[in-house]
Amino acid sequence: MFLSTEDYPQAHKVLGVVNATVHLMLPSDAIDSFESLDQLFTEVQQKLRERAAEKDADGIVGVRFNTNVANVQVAPKFLVLTGYGTMIQFIEDK
Repeated sequence: MFLSTEDYPQAHKVLGVVNATVHLMLPSDAIDSFESLDQLFTEVQQKLRERAAEKDADGIVGVRFNTNVANVQVAPKFLVLTGYGTMIQFIEDK
């Protein structure tokens, strides 16, 4: 299973869009620990792979990520990362 931010040149069939979202609560003593986003990217990529594998996809193209910091007045900040892309399945030559 591969993820790519670009299209794939080999003949393929589009299976649909897949997405995944993860979040991390930042405790008040680590409120500016934005390097934690790195672990969220790994988690989102794994979820994307798992969901695409359930649909028998060979890969995901056009992958994009959206980051957000959710500020809640009575709670700590949340780092939110969403990833999405298009699942494809290779077409075999006959």
